[in-house]
Amino acid sequence: MYIESVPNRSSRPTILLRESYREDGKVKKRTIANLTHWPDERIQIISCLIKGEFDHGIPSIDRPVSGPAFGLLFALKAIADRLHITSVLGNHKLPKTALFLILARIAARGSRLHALKWAEDHAVAEVLGIKSMKKDDLYNAIDWLADHQESIEKHLFAKRYEDKDIPDLFLYDVTSSYLEGKKNELADWGYNRDKKNGKMQIVVGLLTDKSGEPVSIRVFEGNTSDTSTFPEQILTAAKKFKVERVTFVGDKGMIRGPQISQLENAGFNYITSITKKEIKTLLKDNRIQYELFSETVAEVEDEIETEIEEDNERGEKVKKVVKKKVRYIIRRNPFRMRDIRKNREDQIRKIYNFASEQTKYLHESERRSSDVALRKTKEMISRYKLSKILKAELCSDDDRKIDVKNDSDEQSKLEKLDGCYVIKTDLSEKIMSAAEVHDQYKELSKVERAFKLIKTEFLEVRPIFVRLEKRTRGHVFSCMLAYMILREIRHCLRSEFGLDDEGRLELDEYNVIEALNRITLLFYKTDKGKLITAIAEPDQRQKRILEALEVKLPDFKVHWKK
Repeated sequence: MYIESVPNRSSRPTILLRESYREDGKVKKRTIANLTHWPDERIQIISCLIKGEFDHGIPSIDRPVSGPAFGLLFALKAIADRLHITSVLGNHKLPKTALFLILARIAARGSRLHALKWAEDHAVAEVLGIKSMKKDDLYNAIDWLADHQESIEKHLFAKRYEDKDIPDLFLYDVTSSYLEGKKNELADWGYNRDKKNGKMQIVVGLLTDKSGEPVSIRVFEGNTSDTSTFPEQILTAAKKFKVERVTFVGDKGMIRGPQISQLENAGFNYITSITKKEIKTLLKDNRIQYELFSETVAEVEDEIETEIEEDNERGEKVKKVVKKKVRYIIRRNPFRMRDIRKNREDQIRKIYNFASEQTKYLHESERRSSDVALRKTKEMISRYKLSKILKAELCSDDDRKIDVKNDSDEQSKLEKLDGCYVIKTDLSEKIMSAAEVHDQYKELSKVERAFKLIKTEFLEVRPIFVRLEKRTRGHVFSCMLAYMILREIRHCLRSEFGLDDEGRLELDEYNVIEALNRITLLFYKTDKGKLITAIAEPDQRQKRILEALEVKLPDFKVHWKK
């Protein structure tokens, strides 16, 4: 008798208990039982029994020895499998090492060297099939990710939407990430959103679908303006993902006149917002009215001149000015209005207090300069952008006293637009209502949330421990893929555990990492020199987490090794 495994193309192999016999001089076989649905450990024991390994009794087993951490890495890989990341990357050495870097970004964070040390205590060989790794292997994997980024993004997009409608609305935003050194090939000086003066930076553009699921990420030199990153993402959506009708959603710093022309020439639509200066121009021209700004969404349709490109009779591109209809979605956010006014009142109070302190400072010594104190007060007013309503000057009857005057009329004018915003789109009302346009613009917060998780809150894209341009791009791309897994984890936890009173996850990813890290492999050594490998039984909390993540640990397996 013997056990035979019969491969199946689309499911697990069929396990059969068979025996061979002779009939008319020919060797034949017959099936005694189908063991496919038996637990693996029982099949292993039957196999050992048939081979005669228990002829002299069942071997005695020593106390188990704790093996590497297994549960966390296994769960992360199971989620990567579910998101098609594993299959899209491939099954060779470099893709496996790239997958390790992506999972380690969630589980350990830090540098490649830190990930290598972390791997020593985790079941990398058992889960990922990587028996050994060196530092150079990790850098080669980063290079491989950068070289294959276009293909990976394209295939992930196709896998995600193979049974769904391809999205026609994308969210796009840009951020920067500062660098500790100056040797990175993409490092440059630019507008630093992290408010880190004296730090060079890189610029990162993230494209997501309307649900906030990452689609593509790009890295640009640190001096790249927001609007300069936009044409590449238009090309990405149009060509790589083969989408026909696209609506881009971006803020007022992203989609401006030239970018709108690019979208129109590509046959795409847009949803964006306009600046306070543009709002004032619309009000001055009576194209919108103050009365429309309320908590309820209002809408005004307008006609503007825009420049487009078209082919002439000779097939050459020529520019043409045409009139096109646009819609302005108008609203005042009462919560934002209160926050802005409270913040302004706090700033005004600080300036009055500062002026009083400077006056006191001047009165304490005749040698102190009134002009210097006045200049400092004016600089503070300018820093808070309150020059239109606050004026600082020396008192006429006391040149060592700083007086701050408030122009109430100007303050009233300024407060008129507190909490007000206008969203602009060329989508017709038949395609999307005013309320839907408003809600889709607000979805940009999902991209901002993604940046927060990728940059500082969890995945820690910085500090960036690489110098070459290709490795910088590969590192940022690995962070995006890690964010896809983290996003799935947070979705599962929210569904199972919910949010606390402050809107935070009741059980967050840090708890998950801590809990699943405690599920280890166990090694049992027998008196026959064999080794049995098993998985520690999860406790109730670990089981609940695994159920929330929809991850099933493998059945108890017995591996007999010499």
